[in-house]
Amino acid sequence: MIAQTPPAQLTPAVPDAARAHVQDLGTFVTASPSSYHAAAEVARRAEAAGFARLAEDAAWDVTPGGRYVVVRDGSVVAFTVPDAAGPTTGFTILGAHTDSTGFKLKPKPTTHGAGGWWQAGVEVYGGPLLNSWLDRELELAGRIVTLDGTEHLVRTGPMLRIPQLAIHLDRGVNDNGLTLDKQRHTQPVWGLGDAESADVLAALAADAGVDPATIGGYDVVLADTQPGRAFGAGQALFASARLDNLLSAHAGLTALLGRATTDGAGGSIEMLAAFDHEEIGSASRSGAAGPFLEDVLVRISTALGATAEQRAQAYAASLHVSSDVGHAVHPNYAERHDPANHPVAGGGPILKINANQRYATDAHGAAAWTVACATAGVPTQEFVSNNVLPCGSTIGPISAARLGIRTVDVGVPILSMHSARELTAVVDPWYLARAMGAVLAR
Repeated sequence: MIAQTPPAQLTPAVPDAARAHVQDLGTFVTASPSSYHAAAEVARRAEAAGFARLAEDAAWDVTPGGRYVVVRDGSVVAFTVPDAAGPTTGFTILGAHTDSTGFKLKPKPTTHGAGGWWQAGVEVYGGPLLNSWLDRELELAGRIVTLDGTEHLVRTGPMLRIPQLAIHLDRGVNDNGLTLDKQRHTQPVWGLGDAESADVLAALAADAGVDPATIGGYDVVLADTQPGRAFGAGQALFASARLDNLLSAHAGLTALLGRATTDGAGGSIEMLAAFDHEEIGSASRSGAAGPFLEDVLVRISTALGATAEQRAQAYAASLHVSSDVGHAVHPNYAERHDPANHPVAGGGPILKINANQRYATDAHGAAAWTVACATAGVPTQEFVSNNVLPCGSTIGPISAARLGIRTVDVGVPILSMHSARELTAVVDPWYLARAMGAVLAR
């Protein structure tokens, strides 16, 4: 009889540093059920590392050698200023986004369904794979603003579930496919009883410790509550909610905080910029199409004494690495991918290329990324779409068009993009963070 090799030995060993990285990524995702929580978690970690918090409604005292972080709604910018920074010092920006596709709580959110079920009224946010949200324990998370203007982050913990119809009541579902009506079939249940007793806002108010009558507004989403975990042969796979795109935000933050230990010795102003609303087009005051990043760049350059001419020079010397997850080749649908360019899980971060500028990568950006990966000792691979299946887009082209800063689009290959729970290789987020660190050190 031929001896069988245990499955774990068939998979290349995963470095301990990669395991530690995804463990921390899981912690980051758990702390970030909404874009507002994600921005707050970035700021919390940055402040713990010695970054000073800046308020947009106050004057900024930005000086060479300093480290700073600023939050606007669900977006955050953290940056370090080198000791030798001057009016023409360029920026090296790691871009990402904080929001994920899913569902958002509607006005008048408490509804009473058939059979005495309490339900919550939700609106589809972005382009989620609707079926992936069925039969999961979900929570409400986001922010409420009381009538006095005070903002409170809220999260309920497991509270809701979108129940699937039993096969006995839909005998043809496995043959005909599951079709969900976005209004009728996606409203979650969260309790039982008479209609007068149900109150979703009361649950949010209780979490914030405020009177429900004082809630003046809210931005609240549904979030999957299952924590991320490594699994598979050799524990080489990692599944989690919201990898799109908290994976990139976490990698960028890890790289920035790692570089901050160099005590201002860098040659450029090093920055993480993580934006809200990418999944719905970025056109908001805190999205990549809005003024947030430009406002921050202008205030930094002004603090360094730059004229408009010198600011233009600084932008010309700058680089933006826009990172968002991309598609690994799906083993059950390999024909959906480009036949020559097959990004594989575990093969390192991807360089995103599109002839129609859905990604902002050009030859100079590609060269800069290739050098960074080589410097970091990280493998890299290219992604381009099958011509009959146009790709999505990212914040890269949006910020490049707004600011004129050279931009390159990159990411990590995953499966199940826009699912409630996505899948990557354990090594790839770690590879991405290392490559980002090399970009900052350019």
